[in-house]
Amino acid sequence: MRNIKLTIEYDGKDFNGWQKQPDKLNIQGTIEKAIEQITGETVDLNASGRTDRGVHALGQVANFKTNSNLPIEKFPIALNSNLKKSIRIKQAEEVEENFHSRLSCKRKTYRYVINNSQYGTAIYRNLETHIPMKLDIEKMQEAVKYFVGEHDFKAFKASGTSSKSSVRTIFDAKVIKMPDDKIWIELTGSGFLYNMVRIISGTLVDVGLGKIEPKEIENIIKSEKRENAGKTLPPQGLYLLNVEYC
Repeated sequence: MRNIKLTIEYDGKDFNGWQKQPDKLNIQGTIEKAIEQITGETVDLNASGRTDRGVHALGQVANFKTNSNLPIEKFPIALNSNLKKSIRIKQAEEVEENFHSRLSCKRKTYRYVINNSQYGTAIYRNLETHIPMKLDIEKMQEAVKYFVGEHDFKAFKASGTSSKSSVRTIFDAKVIKMPDDKIWIELTGSGFLYNMVRIISGTLVDVGLGKIEPKEIENIIKSEKRENAGKTLPPQGLYLLNVEYC
């Protein structure tokens, strides 16, 4: 039995999230069907984490077990030929039997993309979030530093979170000014709660709008109250950037 690790890129716009669901188009089920087409086997595809409806990935990681003898370098070609163009297998690797995409994960990086131009864009509207009001990037850069470290992020989780603990560690947090009035918010952590990145991003937008002072972030975290943080930004601006295992 071989254990195959896949690195996956997808545009989440047309999918009802990663998780397999009956009668709803989803990424996990779509890839599992492609694997069955090339191996003849029904497999369980384990992801590093489930992304929500409309959320994208540049470096999602998933693994499955197979008895197929297909050479490892052929897996991406064979799978991509059986997948929608909105899902691409970027790499396939044979890994140790005990590797698990979620349980073996050490760090994840998410990116939230904001278009801060006056009129937004027609072409990329499903790949970013348009905020026409001018944001103070320097204040956002000051505020994002307060998220670094181990904290109880209860104020930044949506209802419906299944995790027993809301304590997480953020290793790195950045607000990056990009060309063409784009702003990237990037967070690297040990793990993330349901909608945590989108709520942190919404809170940073409130900082950029002058509704919250950067130094208030520390008190919002300590309050552990969801109502003190910003709104949850839409899913189309969010990307799972990469997953690290060592």
